[in-house]
Amino acid sequence: MDVMNPGSGMKSNDGSPEASAQQSTPSCGHLDPEERILSVAYELFSRRGIRDVGVNELIERSGVAKATFYRHFPSKDSLVLAFLEQRDKQWTIDSIISKARQRGSTPVEQLLAIFDVFSDWFGRDDFEGSAFINVLLEMGPSHPLGQASKDYLAKMRRHVQGLAEEAGLARAEDFARSWHLLMKGSIIAATEGDLQAAQRAQQMAGWLIEHHRK
Repeated sequence: MDVMNPGSGMKSNDGSPEASAQQSTPSCGHLDPEERILSVAYELFSRRGIRDVGVNELIERSGVAKATFYRHFPSKDSLVLAFLEQRDKQWTIDSIISKARQRGSTPVEQLLAIFDVFSDWFGRDDFEGSAFINVLLEMGPSHPLGQASKDYLAKMRRHVQGLAEEAGLARAEDFARSWHLLMKGSIIAATEGDLQAAQRAQQMAGWLIEHHRK
C-alpha cells in the first residue's frame, strides 16, 4: 500500500465489521437461554441503543420466562455489559484488527487497512456506528456503562499502539491517540452520511504515519 497516497489502497469486499459480527451471531433457535438473550440484545442494542430497548421486549424477543431472564442477567445493565464484551470480541478483534492484519503484509499497511475495513462497513445499508461511542454518549462517562465503553475504546487504542510499535513509529502512544481520533471521527462522519469518510481519514492517516517515522 502506498503510504504517501493511502487513499488509493481502499478495497471493497464482504469482510466488513458488521457483516462479520452478524455472521458470528448465531440464530436464536438452537441456543441456550443465556445465549438467546444475548443474541437478541446484541441485535437490538447495536441498532437502537440502550434506553430505547426495554427488558420486556428483550424477554419477548428471546422467548424466555422473566425468571429465566433475571437468573442469567440480574439487571439490564448486566446484560449491556455482556453485550459490550461480545461487541469487543466480534467487532474490535474479529472484524477490525484481525481483518486489517489480513489485508496488510506490514504493520504500516495493516494500520492503513483499518480504514479499508471501515470503508466496507460504512457502505453497508445496516451501518449503525460504534456501539462503544453510542453507549458512551447515551449514558455519559460517569455511568458504569459509559465507563465500560471508555475502557473498550481504550482497548482499541492499545491495539493501534501495538501496531505502531511493530512499525517502529516514534511516540507510539501519542500516535495511537491521534490515530484513534481519525477512527472515531470517521465513524461519526459516516453516521452523518459521508460515505467517503474512511478515504478522507486514511489520507490523513498516511500523513500521521510520516510525521511519526523515526
